[in-house]
Amino acid sequence: MNQEIQPLFEVDAMKFAVGSTADPEVAALPKRRQFSAAYKRRIVREANACQVPGEIGALLRREGLYSSHLTHWRREVEASENAALVPKPRGPKPDLAKAESRRNEALEREVARLRHKLERAEQIIEAQKKLCELLGLPMGEEPSR
Repeated sequence: MNQEIQPLFEVDAMKFAVGSTADPEVAALPKRRQFSAAYKRRIVREANACQVPGEIGALLRREGLYSSHLTHWRREVEASENAALVPKPRGPKPDLAKAESRRNEALEREVARLRHKLERAEQIIEAQKKLCELLGLPMGEEPSR
């Protein structure tokens, strides 16, 4: 009887060992699959090489992909190829620090010009007030604040 029981224990032990690796619980947050650029290029190349009807479907099933993946990846590959063919602008690269300093200098000049204009306007207003006092004319009321 011991010989008959021993194989049953071995089978149960194997089931326990195999069953312990698989987690029956579902993850709280599913992880989004991420595909490398090389993988995407390889799949697009394989799909473009397919000639027989149904071969692309078999490729997608084998890789566990959807047809929308293939459509999106084809667009990405085409966009990257087009971007590689666009000529690069010639000349030195723009220096962002210099551009920022030039803009600051221009703004400081504008502030100085506006301050000078404000001082001149205040002097004119003061002169008008003094003239009104000398001539005895009524002064305009200042707006209420």
